[in-house]
Amino acid sequence: MNVIVVGGGPAGLAAADELCRLGVTPVVVESQERVGGLSATHRFGDFRFDIGGHRFFSQSALVNDRWREWMGEEMLVRPRLSRIYFRDKFFPYPLEAFETLAKLGVLESGRIAASYAAARLRPRRPETSFEDWVCNRFGERLFRLFFKSYTEKVWGMPCSAIGADWAAQRIRNLDLPRAVLDSLRLGKGSGDKAFAKTLVRSFHYPRFGPGQMWERVAERLSKAGATILMNTAVERLRIEAGRVVAVDVAGPEGRRSLSADAVISSTAIGHLAAMLDPAAPPPVRDAAAALKHRDFLTVGLVVGRESLFPDQWLYIHSDAVRVGRIQNYNNWSPDMCPVEDTTLLGFEYFVNRGEPLWNASDDELIDLAGREGAALGLLERGDVVGGTVIRADKAYPVYDSGYRANLDMLQRFLSGVANLWTVGRNGLHRYNNQDHSMLSGIYAARNATGPASYDVWNVNTAAEYHESGTFTEHGADRLVPVAVRD
Repeated sequence: MNVIVVGGGPAGLAAADELCRLGVTPVVVESQERVGGLSATHRFGDFRFDIGGHRFFSQSALVNDRWREWMGEEMLVRPRLSRIYFRDKFFPYPLEAFETLAKLGVLESGRIAASYAAARLRPRRPETSFEDWVCNRFGERLFRLFFKSYTEKVWGMPCSAIGADWAAQRIRNLDLPRAVLDSLRLGKGSGDKAFAKTLVRSFHYPRFGPGQMWERVAERLSKAGATILMNTAVERLRIEAGRVVAVDVAGPEGRRSLSADAVISSTAIGHLAAMLDPAAPPPVRDAAAALKHRDFLTVGLVVGRESLFPDQWLYIHSDAVRVGRIQNYNNWSPDMCPVEDTTLLGFEYFVNRGEPLWNASDDELIDLAGREGAALGLLERGDVVGGTVIRADKAYPVYDSGYRANLDMLQRFLSGVANLWTVGRNGLHRYNNQDHSMLSGIYAARNATGPASYDVWNVNTAAEYHESGTFTEHGADRLVPVAVRD
């Protein structure tokens, strides 16, 4: 049986791994030079940088078993520390009530308390936007201090234009009294399912970054007989009688056609729909072209100093700089940086492809990150001894006001191709966590090889948002906003 897996990220590699377990050796087609997708780990000399921060959590026993099988002792348990940079001070995140109020001062603390009381007495109705949702649970004052600026910097849109559904998923179950109780250690432990995912205090992480895990999976696949075509792009899917019969690819060995009995694709669903031959009808092509994504830049700095700050990451709530978040990879795992007296930082910029920042040269971006790090008091300009830039396009699917109708049209049309499954974050145009992407790939592999009939589209749609354990996957801290419904 010839199964073609398009994409070598978590969804694609999990699908390929499951296929091998089921006795089928697939062909994996990956357009990049490394596997892992957004969970790849970028190497710069002896140093390792992630595309964002990646924490690991799943309530799926299947996914947890896979991680343990693949990583064993190489999966670390790390204590979590993250803070907010605001008004030239660092505030713990999740917010610790007493420390936060002490740093804000008595007057500001009183305003926050009064604003919270007013919100509880007179909540905003109807509750349609992110701003409404947060103000109703924290008060308008705290919203403007700790939610508004960062959210609008990252997404480039006002909080009043982002749907309340996104806030409900992003910070479910977290309210001000619970934050106070947690800071007093009077609340229930973090294992309580009612506890907010943002209160998680530790997480799992591969010793050499998440890319280590996916590189290990790729090695296992090769040993099992699977073929992995790197730096190879899919150009066309040939359709006959409602089935994919071949996949045309272009790579180092030139152009060729791969016979296909089934295809599992994690490429962006809009891009997939545009590659069908014969072409999809114009309304379907229009829907595919209308789906949008948010892009992402990581500027990795090699800093010739150690112990710059103790956090894994910092949220930057300052309009004086462009950076939205800063990773300290040494604190994810010391093995990411094997050189003494050296710290690896990742300056994260949320952009759209084609913007001036996206098109800036690597040298310009490294200089910008160094200047902004110095402006924030985290380092001196002369401390930067090297750097690299990682550009991730189509990093996050955008849920604008028309996305649902466009996605529904694509789903209906592609469901008519009997042996084609779309999986993963971009294949489903859904902000899946890594475990959800893996499950979608595993289920698609089972569908492709036997009588199974898993509904891949229902992965991560009905379940309670689930980051309440002792470790967590990265996606929870960077969800894509949903536009207010028209």
